Amino acid sequence: MESIGKECNELKRQYDQCFNVWFAEKFLKGDHRSTMCDNIFKLYQNCVHEAIKRQHIDLLQVDKDVLGSSDEQKPPPSTNSQQQQQNQQQEHKT
Repeated sequence: MESIGKECNELKRQYDQCFNVWFAEKFLKGDHRSTMCDNIFKLYQNCVHEAIKRQHIDLLQVDKDVLGSSDEQKPPPSTNSQQQQQNQQQEHKT
């Protein structure tokens, strides 16, 4: 999969390659503290943030925790009631 910005694709490829090596050669062997990919990750992260800004995407909205908060959009109550009514109608038909 490509990055959000074409100019970040090479950094993404390098980071993915580094991560795969780290995961196989370090993490799976118990070294969970290795920082071998930190530098390339920071470069890639900065590139992605710049690409997001150029596309006028609000980073605060992207990073905002919504699930389980009052900001989470819930389906309207009527949708749930309609589904229950449909289920009841199906039960009566059988």
